[in-house]
Amino acid sequence: MSGTVVLVPGLWMPGAAMALLAARLARDGYSPRVFDYRGRSPFEVNVERLARFAHDALGGEAAHFVGHSLGGVLVLEALNRHPEIAVASAVLVAAPVRGNAAGRRLAQRRLGRWMMGATEPVWAEREARWRGNAPLGVIAGTLALGLGRALGPLRGPNDGVVRVAETGVDGMTERALVPLGHSALVVSGRVARLIERFLAAGRFT
Repeated sequence: MSGTVVLVPGLWMPGAAMALLAARLARDGYSPRVFDYRGRSPFEVNVERLARFAHDALGGEAAHFVGHSLGGVLVLEALNRHPEIAVASAVLVAAPVRGNAAGRRLAQRRLGRWMMGATEPVWAEREARWRGNAPLGVIAGTLALGLGRALGPLRGPNDGVVRVAETGVDGMTERALVPLGHSALVVSGRVARLIERFLAAGRFT
């Protein structure tokens, strides 16, 4: 396989957090490019930074996009707002595109508000829709192992931070459920294979 893959890490995660996935994709013939950003910056600012990064890095070439957690929310928003960006496919991994109960609980605490910075509005309940024509896949974890559980119970299947119900996107091509916790999803070989399959075929199955 070939083509550029833009990788976007989650909140509080440096670009290096995507290194293992990037290496796996490179071995499969892709050219990974990691978008690093300040997680506590306003969401709107990071959306536009990602769009500029895509314009500058791709030069009009169609690329794949993969985002983990908040990175997936950024990917969905940037591509929806900028239809001029050529998209081959996109995969959102554990991305709370419909808001996040754990994030809202964290925002109720003084330290939590500081940790989240200007991203707090992202965690409010909302709708999520894919307006593009390229295949969009969603991967969600079902092993309730993550810091979100320390803030209270999470209703329904979840990865310990993000509920499966919070990952659904109207217009998505397919969603795959994996028995892993939130942070493990981004380093999992099984998830990497699912991503590789989706980038190649536009389907997980």
